Amino acid sequence: MSGLITDHVPVWQDEDQAELRKLARAFFRAELMPHQARWDEQHRVDREIWTKVGGAGLLLLDVPEEYGGGGGSFGHEAVIAQELARAHDTALGHMVHSTIVSHYVLAFGSEEQKARWLPRLATGDSVIGIAMTEPGTGSDLQRVRTTARRDGDHYVINGSKTFISNATHMDLLVLVARTGPAEGAKGISLIVLELDDLPGFERGRVLDKIGQHGQDTRELSFTDVRVPVANLLGEEEGQGFYQLMQQLPRERLIIGVSAVAAAEAALLETIAYTKERSAFGQAIFDFQNTRFELASLTTKTLAARAFVDECVVKAEAGTLDAATASMAKLLGSEVQGEVVDRCLQLFGGYGYMTEYPIARMYAAARVQRIYGGASEIMRELIGRAL
Repeated sequence: MSGLITDHVPVWQDEDQAELRKLARAFFRAELMPHQARWDEQHRVDREIWTKVGGAGLLLLDVPEEYGGGGGSFGHEAVIAQELARAHDTALGHMVHSTIVSHYVLAFGSEEQKARWLPRLATGDSVIGIAMTEPGTGSDLQRVRTTARRDGDHYVINGSKTFISNATHMDLLVLVARTGPAEGAKGISLIVLELDDLPGFERGRVLDKIGQHGQDTRELSFTDVRVPVANLLGEEEGQGFYQLMQQLPRERLIIGVSAVAAAEAALLETIAYTKERSAFGQAIFDFQNTRFELASLTTKTLAARAFVDECVVKAEAGTLDAATASMAKLLGSEVQGEVVDRCLQLFGGYGYMTEYPIARMYAAARVQRIYGGASEIMRELIGRAL
């Protein structure tokens, strides 16, 4: 094991988070690592893993205790993201459920909505997702075409969504829909759908992705789906785009955190492998090229971690701005892609075999530069702030 990587203690980590790390590491290695291949084959995790994770107290860690959460801070969620990466998990949609979407309910829900939905999410009895992307709409959320037309005390929803994580098991869905005739951002709202036996709602095919095969990413369709107006997030219609913009920095930071942790996990796997594997009468690690390559990759990864750690400090202090969060996402995901690719090279032909974790890391890493806002969008957002 490389002490340069494993001995690092984040500047933001307190004693409670250190204890959480021990618990999460042991739990994920026991409950997640052994099942990755099987979950890949079935294209979903087992439903009961959600209640196991909830029962271990590893969901909604920075949601107030009054709503069933852990009462912690963003750093608690960052610990979980790091330990999921260290456990080589690419199946459980924890970040979507716990770090990202639950906070839409917390930030914009009424007291009745928070009391009704958040405790169920904290225990894992309910799973939540968010539906932003449409077949013709990616990062440009102002062009959403799914509609929610007011009909008395209900919205009537029609449209389709794609690339939806947690889509198989989710019981709750935050839907991005157009509630008004206004074009662009002004007509967009967020509505929570309770999916149990909801007429007109259909889960489409599980999408065949390059990697992350155990994550149940699906298409969704809505045909005259009726949802109570009381399920609108926020006090009035038309606030959805602005609500999304408020929460996206959080999403982008946690992607950056997980990306750097995944790069570290790839390095640990590669250092161990090159020290054990021999070629031409010596360990692969003993070749100068191998050591120099790993030295460069470790330096770049630790530098990225230092920046992302500083962003977590800002998030905990409430001072993280959108441009800096975009930098964390851009830097973390780009470093992850480079590090995993170059680590795979040091495995030789075995790096191309999916039985080796580095191959699955390689496939899983590619989407990090796309979802949560593509790297090109991150550069545009950062450029506007210069």
